[in-house]
Amino acid sequence: MTQQEKFDQVFDLMKASFPESEYRDYKNQRKLLSDPRYQLLTEENKQGEVIAFLAGWEFADFRYVENIAVSPSIRGGGIGKQLMNRFMRQSTFPIVLEVEDPKSDLQRRRVRFYERLGFRLGEYKYVQPPLREEIPGLPLRIMSYPEKLTASQFEQVKDVLYREVYNVQQVSNPI
Repeated sequence: MTQQEKFDQVFDLMKASFPESEYRDYKNQRKLLSDPRYQLLTEENKQGEVIAFLAGWEFADFRYVENIAVSPSIRGGGIGKQLMNRFMRQSTFPIVLEVEDPKSDLQRRRVRFYERLGFRLGEYKYVQPPLREEIPGLPLRIMSYPEKLTASQFEQVKDVLYREVYNVQQVSNPI
């Protein structure tokens, strides 16, 4: 399978797994592949089709999981955990990720999934800057591994994510 075909399968899985507000359009998502800090980990079935992926970033002081998704037909089988463990073993840097505030049952299950891996839910208010022009920022929470972020660590992480991942300098936090 070519890199283009693999990316197309990842993007199709991204579209099936996330609302539009949580991923870039095709052109801008593909453009990330040229950034050496960005990486895609994939799991493929016996036919060579992408059935799961993790999109992550590596910065000077921490790593960031931007997206993780497993094909809807095989969720709950441990593949997401395997991908997360693979990413976690690649470096000793702390890891952060964004989650929705755990208000619904599905949101609480997602948080518990990461907690079982050792992540800690932070209490600081955070807005994911828009990934598309027509969509507003998304109120989320930061989870971190292996320790909960202090206020100053949270501000440093937020500044790096805003500048390097979302390409914005300042974002108001209207929460």
